[in-house]
Amino acid sequence: MTGLVTEEEMIRSIRGHLPQLLRSDPSLGDYILGVTREHFPTKVETEDRFTRMLNELARDREAQSLKWEEQNRKWEGQQAEDKRKWDEQKEADRRKWEEQRAEDKRKWDEQKEADRRKWEESNRRFDAMNKRIDRSLGALGSRWGMQSERAFRDALAAILVESFGVEVVNVNEFDAEGEVFGRPDQVELDVIIRNGVLILCELKSSVSKSDMHTFERKVRFYERRHKKQATRMIVVSPMIDERARRVGEQMGIELYPDSLDVPV
Repeated sequence: MTGLVTEEEMIRSIRGHLPQLLRSDPSLGDYILGVTREHFPTKVETEDRFTRMLNELARDREAQSLKWEEQNRKWEGQQAEDKRKWDEQKEADRRKWEEQRAEDKRKWDEQKEADRRKWEESNRRFDAMNKRIDRSLGALGSRWGMQSERAFRDALAAILVESFGVEVVNVNEFDAEGEVFGRPDQVELDVIIRNGVLILCELKSSVSKSDMHTFERKVRFYERRHKKQATRMIVVSPMIDERARRVGEQMGIELYPDSLDVPV
């Protein structure tokens, strides 16, 4: 038992004698280094490994930085795109608003113009109605001596001239044979000639059955005297007796209550 050396005793002995052995035999140090190098890295290797780790960390940091920069670029690009879309939407909304305002103004102007035309048309109709009433009252006044037949006839003729641009010529000729009234007398007719159309008119405040027969004889007297055929025979009067109307229809005479109703 006393001759055996334990592992622990051997290790203590090596530790106690190792420094002296290394000083006395330098090759021993090389040997120990060679053995330990298999299990432990050298300083250089350790430094190289540390350097590689630092380089890897630097590369990772650089890669991460690049990723952040790329992400920032994408974020900035997205912000710029969002701003562009927002600006475009604002511009589109502004244009729509302006177009809507313009459309509303156009409709409002059209409505005002339509209302103005309606108002003018209403005024025109009102004025025409007033004129009709005035002429009807004038016809009544004429029958009772309040207004002369000549003044009323001139008023109706003036309406024809003003409304239809025609010329109403009053013809007053002497009937020496008495064809119209059965005795020699003056025969008065209103004549309209337009585009070669001969229209013979009677403008009176009131018309009776006998007046229709007289007018028909006046027309025939004019046709024979001037050797022209009347295209139309027209009687304008606000007061037309029903019997006179029937006679006029039989003779082909057009009857109108107002000068504005005449289709010239």
